[in-house]
Amino acid sequence: MLVRDAMSTVILTLGPAHTLRQAAALMSARRVGAAVVFDPDAGGIGILTERDILNSVGLGQNPDTERAHAHTTTEVVFAAPAWTLEEAARAMAHGGFRHLIVLDRGEVAGIVSVRDIIRRWVPAREPARVP
Repeated sequence: MLVRDAMSTVILTLGPAHTLRQAAALMSARRVGAAVVFDPDAGGIGILTERDILNSVGLGQNPDTERAHAHTTTEVVFAAPAWTLEEAARAMAHGGFRHLIVLDRGEVAGIVSVRDIIRRWVPAREPARVP
């Protein structure tokens, strides 16, 4: 199975000036754990995750004044749609992250998450029964 089969093609995108509160509200409303941040001043494409927001709040920073650009990961590992899910999972495990931006011919095509991969690898089953 390939990344293109598991990735989400509906992507939340943010600008570098979005506050962390705005980012959190948008991520919550869309039920996603990451957003693509387009920031031409910082090298182009980055990613802001729920963990980035959590780390900022945990440090006591104000989510109403902290901007996405200050918390965006800009040294991003990108996946290709033709990667296998094993390659994507290996990149995530090696890098210690849960989301990969998928690029196709230099353009953002989607995001694949650990959850997306698990959903493809583990067939839907009945809910677990607690003894």
